[in-house]
Amino acid sequence: MISVIDYEVGNLRSVEKALQSLGYDAKITSDPEDIRKSDRVILPGVGAFGDCRRELKESGLEESVVEFVATGRPVLGICVGMQMLFEKDYEFGEHDGFGYFKGSVRKFPDEIVKQGMKIPQIGWNQVIKKFEHPLLEGINTGDYFYFVHSYRAMSENPDAEALTCVYGEEFTAMVIKGNIAATQFHPEKSQKLGLHLLNNFAVWNV
Repeated sequence: MISVIDYEVGNLRSVEKALQSLGYDAKITSDPEDIRKSDRVILPGVGAFGDCRRELKESGLEESVVEFVATGRPVLGICVGMQMLFEKDYEFGEHDGFGYFKGSVRKFPDEIVKQGMKIPQIGWNQVIKKFEHPLLEGINTGDYFYFVHSYRAMSENPDAEALTCVYGEEFTAMVIKGNIAATQFHPEKSQKLGLHLLNNFAVWNV
């Protein structure tokens, strides 16, 4: 079973439906026991980093995430779910992340507005593939994925930076390390290639 962690933040149904359309047993859950028994877990997130972090902690599910990561089974973070896996975030103050990936999450610089770009970035953008990995099978530089975000992660670990994207500047679009992977874009909204990536995750043998 693939558990989509429900801590009352984000559009979880679209993630669940995407996985089910691929034929996988996927379930939205806030039950720590469900998470404990899962084969793999997805940590979504939409909105402000601090709000997501607080809701995850207050729901009691933060410990479940840490425990599941420690089992070595596959974990996928999406959007703010990805951002929370980094060390720090600077949206409306300073917030601690889980620290699984080195780097911080900061707002796109205002200078990119002068280049004719809007903040937040909403829509399709191309990715740059940095290395080969089973999760990236069938995904190549120039492929488009769907983004919705004002803040972006800046990875400080090149070995973990799997995909990047350019929006006024180059930023981290996907990271992979050990049994943890995460995307800034929304695979569940990225049509065929997004479903392909979710399928790669569903069959990923860490």
